[in-house]
Amino acid sequence: MKVGIILGDQLSLSLPTLQALDKTRDRLVMAEVPAEATYVGHHKQKIAFIFSAMRHFAADLREAGWQLDYLAYGEHDHTSLLDVLVPVCESAEELVVTHCGEYRLQQQIEVQWPRQLPCPVTCLQDSRFLCSPAFFQRWASGKKQLRMEFFYREMRRHTGLLMEGDEPVGGQWNFDASNRKAYKGEVPLPVDLSFPRDAIDREVLALVEQAFPEHLGNLTDFRWGTTAAQAQQALAHFIQQRLPHFGDFQDAMVTGEDTLFHSLLSPYLNIGLLDPLAVCQAAEQAWWDGLAPLNA
Repeated sequence: MKVGIILGDQLSLSLPTLQALDKTRDRLVMAEVPAEATYVGHHKQKIAFIFSAMRHFAADLREAGWQLDYLAYGEHDHTSLLDVLVPVCESAEELVVTHCGEYRLQQQIEVQWPRQLPCPVTCLQDSRFLCSPAFFQRWASGKKQLRMEFFYREMRRHTGLLMEGDEPVGGQWNFDASNRKAYKGEVPLPVDLSFPRDAIDREVLALVEQAFPEHLGNLTDFRWGTTAAQAQQALAHFIQQRLPHFGDFQDAMVTGEDTLFHSLLSPYLNIGLLDPLAVCQAAEQAWWDGLAPLNA
């Protein structure tokens, strides 16, 4: 039996860990642990968002037929993911994990886990990233300076997004000069998106309020989606109601308005509920469909 661990930033059914395992014989592990929740003073809404999204994703995995051990915060004595895995790996032939999105934890996976776990550790490349470390190293090799603009152009060519052959659609690479309008109410601001809270959300919100009282922020206006379906709703909301005017006003600031036309999609991308390429393709399709201008 192999064991796969799903990290809190890997809530995607296309995750390489899942592709490498056999749901009929292998097991998955997910865990909410103090070390990951408190290594810095995360905002309460971030902790609640990740915990609730993890629990919803665990339900999706079980529905898909996976055997899953889920360790909820406060219901076990383990302080770190390594603590969780030591007993689990005693009967495993291999631990499979996908490269995580955080340097601190990835160093533990590469250095500590192979030394301290009783089975081999296989770390897979995260296929969700459009640029692998090796791709970036090849691009950066020999350059005297690493300029974001040129890397951006390389990625446009690599993905084909808004490209016609080797040239950008519209004949220019960026529209920075068209992204600097001041917002003066020319078009109405979109209504903020919020989601109904289910039993998992309510349980997690109560847990975070009780277990993390000293962390900054509050949970009184928690509006984030916590499921893959809700993340898709957030993407659709952005494409339909915010993207058409985002380009004009992306640099604008207005007193008393927190979001204007910004997407608010980063949290979903960061934990795997949205796929980066799919988000880019949705924005691209909006232009092809005449729903958003190029500067957006």
